[in-house]
Amino acid sequence: MTVANIPEIYIQSDDRKQDLFVYDFKMTSDVVKSKVNLSMNMFSFLQVGKKQVHFADASVMVNKEQSLLIREGNWLWTELLDNDDIYYCKLFFFSESRLKEFLKKYPIQDGKLKEEVPFFVIENDEYIASYIGTLSRMAAMPSTFNENLLSIKFEEIMLYLIGKYGEKFELYLHSLISKENSPFKKIIESNVYSNLKLEEIAFLCNMSLSTFKRNFIAEYEMSPGKWLQDKRLQRAKELLQQGDVTASDIYLDFGYSNLSNFSIAFKNKFGISPIEILK
Repeated sequence: MTVANIPEIYIQSDDRKQDLFVYDFKMTSDVVKSKVNLSMNMFSFLQVGKKQVHFADASVMVNKEQSLLIREGNWLWTELLDNDDIYYCKLFFFSESRLKEFLKKYPIQDGKLKEEVPFFVIENDEYIASYIGTLSRMAAMPSTFNENLLSIKFEEIMLYLIGKYGEKFELYLHSLISKENSPFKKIIESNVYSNLKLEEIAFLCNMSLSTFKRNFIAEYEMSPGKWLQDKRLQRAKELLQQGDVTASDIYLDFGYSNLSNFSIAFKNKFGISPIEILK
């Protein structure tokens, strides 16, 4: 699967690097776990559809009642159509240098989040709806005027969200300029029970699949495929023993494309089929 370099693929040929950029993203078919290299921090103001983002050690799903602020990095995006047969969101990108300018101009609460996450969920309201509308109307304005106004609009949304969420948002903004990377083991163990493939986990670690496998074997003294399969099948067995789910309910959650493959792997490991667990 190719990697989408965003926002570069949306920017028209221009010698001057942009540190604020708005793009209207629309599609008419679902996209599942596409690989994205995000080179700027980004607001995703979702207006129609659903969006899920897998990060190195977390994931989040939002609908049109919510928006996301996402930090730069390697992520997996799933974008799903709604009943309107279209997906639409307005993306507002901003560079780290622009964020630093804002934090210098408007000194706010500094500190460290108790648990750093790569995203901030924003609950949409009337103000944000109106704000998105003004961004849309700006597209028809002359480029020079648009650029100056966009600087004001960037400060506006930042100041509004600081007023709305207070210290929580202030600390999150400071976390965006932190250069700490998630440890390798943390990424692995945060995705043990996900349905991500090895290639997708390697991407979140910012590694090629071959490099990921070498690092994994050095850390765990076992191949990643076998280690993850054993962990996931053991968890599946525990869920089945509780009696609240069936194999049909959970095989996709543990990375199997069909029930038959899950049942075969399960029986090979435990000597009995998933159905026999329930008896």
